[in-house]
Amino acid sequence: MRKIQVLGAGCSKCRTLAANAEQAVTDAGVEGEVVKVQEIADILAFDGVRALPALAVDGEVKACGRVLSPDEIRKLIG
Repeated sequence: MRKIQVLGAGCSKCRTLAANAEQAVTDAGVEGEVVKVQEIADILAFDGVRALPALAVDGEVKACGRVLSPDEIRKLIG
């Protein structure tokens, strides 16, 4: 099971990224869980976060500073 973590403070971009991640999991047909990480201390524990929102897959930061589309996320988790 893949663990997709959306890192952000809950702004509209973070919520959009979370929704896109949920859609990507559904579209890819993979078993996955989307988790929102909103506490700054928890976000800073991820190596490589330079801007928010950010997306991590299984604990590894894959993108930060922009909202990925469901297709872009599907490629990362597929």
